[in-house]
Parts: sequence; structure tokens; C-alpha cells
Amino acid sequence: MSTTTNDPLLDAVRGGVTIYDLGRPLFAGMPQSPNHPAYTHTLPRRHGDKVRPDGGSAANDLIFMGTHVGTHIDALAHVSHDGKLHGGADAAAACVGGRYPELGVHTIAPMVRRGVLLDVPATLGADCAPGYEITPADLDATVRRQGVEPAPGDVILVRSGWGRHFADPDREVYIGGESGVPGVGEAGARWLAGRGAHAVGADTIAFERLAPGQGHSVLPGHRVLLVESGIYLIEAMDLEVLARDGVHEFTFVLSPLAFVGATGSPVRPLALVGGGSRG
Repeated sequence: MSTTTNDPLLDAVRGGVTIYDLGRPLFAGMPQSPNHPAYTHTLPRRHGDKVRPDGGSAANDLIFMGTHVGTHIDALAHVSHDGKLHGGADAAAACVGGRYPELGVHTIAPMVRRGVLLDVPATLGADCAPGYEITPADLDATVRRQGVEPAPGDVILVRSGWGRHFADPDREVYIGGESGVPGVGEAGARWLAGRGAHAVGADTIAFERLAPGQGHSVLPGHRVLLVESGIYLIEAMDLEVLARDGVHEFTFVLSPLAFVGATGSPVRPLALVGGGSRG
């Protein structure tokens, strides 16, 4: 039987695809925002608890977690400002029966788009310091160095280098409440919005810069991107291997779980590059 096809995408897959997993593993006790319910996992039924007549047995699971824990995407319903959601919707009236039917995460279409990594530490010569604000000048310099210009509709991922702390035995290091966390500020968020991004992501919990000792108290980047610009945020990404391999342009794939009316969803985003067989 012939395996030829007129589908160039399938032909590219057959030719080999290198897969970069940009999602963090989910485990009890992982670092996360203190504003959301923690991840817990248990096995209500384990092998041997119930055995079928033929000797078969199956285990099952119970997971409890917030939708903004681990690598996740923020829906437009996640943040309001002065009582308004994106597009001017009244935040209180938009919640119907405990759900957001218009701007919930179920309205985010699966993404297969051009992805661009902006590796800021490679431009600065070192990982961003705690509480460092990534400026528009930093982003411009990174674009010039890499030679890859973001275009409207892209997914833009901003690496700060903070992701190296995710596996630290002291989870507070990655959370960075006292130290601060690097990321874009309001000006950097406007730079990203000005590029017409479909979604943006980062290697930190809050995406944007957190000032030392202030935690998640003020998040102007969320306002600029979610409320004013309608741009989705992907947080707590693993961008280290992508940066190590110098991959700055790729096919980006992401599909949120269709939690009807929810403000976010866990995700496992992928970066795909033609050739090779990684993954």
C-alpha cells in the first residue's frame, strides 16, 4: 500500500521532528503561586484492591489542583481591571452560574503557530537577577542578536533563566517572594502586545517581574496583556533545553483542557523543529 500523501505537514512529520517539551512535571509540593489551590494526587484504588475473575486489576487516581498551578495558560477571564474584563465586559455580570461562558479557557482554540524564543540571558551574558525588569531595550537587543523577528499571530516566549530554580529543594527559591523574580514589566508587556502576539509565555510563575518582597501584589503586565490586549499568558514553562540548543524559531503546539467557564488550564506545550527524532 502506498504511503505517499499530498499533505506537506504529514510529509514533514515522516521526515523526522525534534520535540521539545516545554511543560513542567506536576507533583505534590512543587513551587506554585500561593494564590491558587495546591496540586495533590492520590490513588483511591490500587492494584489488588479489586481483582477481576480473570486476574486483571486496575488502579485509578484522584487529582485536586488549581488551574493556575504548574505549566498553565491564563484565559481572558482570569484578570479584570476596574471591574472590567477584556473587551469591556462587566466582570461580575460575566460570571454565570459560577462560570465564565464567554471568556473562559474553553474558548481558547488549540494552537499550532509559529513560536519565537527570546533568550534574554544570552543577550545579557548572564541569567537575569532576582527582581530584574526585562526592558524593551533588552527585547530589541535580543531580537537583533538572534536575527528572528516576532510577527503578528506568533507565540512569543521570554526566557529569563529563572527556570533553573524550579527543581531547587527549597520551593521558595523559585517562587521568589522575598528575592523577587525577573520578567517583563509594564513597558515590556506593551512591547509584546505591540508585536501582535497571539500568546506569550515565560519560565516563571507570574510571567512578569515581581519586585522583592512584594510577591503577586501588583501585576501590570497581566492587565496590559490579558485585559487590554486579549493576549493569553503561559506561565511556569521549561525553556532551558530550547535555549541550550539555540532554537529561537519553531512550530509551537498547545491545547488547553476545555474546562467550561474556567479561568485557566494546565498545559503541556511543545516546540517542534523539523529533522531529528528527539522525544
